[in-house]
Amino acid sequence: MIQIIPGWLTTLIAAFLPISEVRGAIPLAVGVYGYSPAEAYLISVFGNLLPVIPLLLFLGPVSEYLRRFEIGDRFFTWLFARTRRKCLQDHENFGLTALAIFVATPLPMTGAWTGCALAFLLGFRFWPAFAAIATGILLAGAVVTATVMGVQFMML
Repeated sequence: MIQIIPGWLTTLIAAFLPISEVRGAIPLAVGVYGYSPAEAYLISVFGNLLPVIPLLLFLGPVSEYLRRFEIGDRFFTWLFARTRRKCLQDHENFGLTALAIFVATPLPMTGAWTGCALAFLLGFRFWPAFAAIATGILLAGAVVTATVMGVQFMML
């Protein structure tokens, strides 16, 4: 079979996307493209980290732009108030640990993209949020890699 896009690039793109992230990229790399678990982990983690910096940097300016319009202002005022009311803003360290655990949990809607949105909504500073999200990505990658290796072992 002739490949137009190399397997590493397909894996990187899958890890970058908000739907698949490392949860879909690692099984793709190992199961379809035959990468070793270590290679799959490294490519997938790197791909999943790529959107984090732009998301953390630009969610604020984009929301500020949208707040110039009445409907945008009403939406973000409601969203920020609701999010801050439901979360413990006084405990930022606990919040960052919870953010890392949230991103690390390999379930739908719990990855880096959602983690960036939460960090923005909760008003976390850039570097602590980046560190928590990166930690979550590393942990999620380890969990998914271990799961893929376990499935491979059971299939032997």
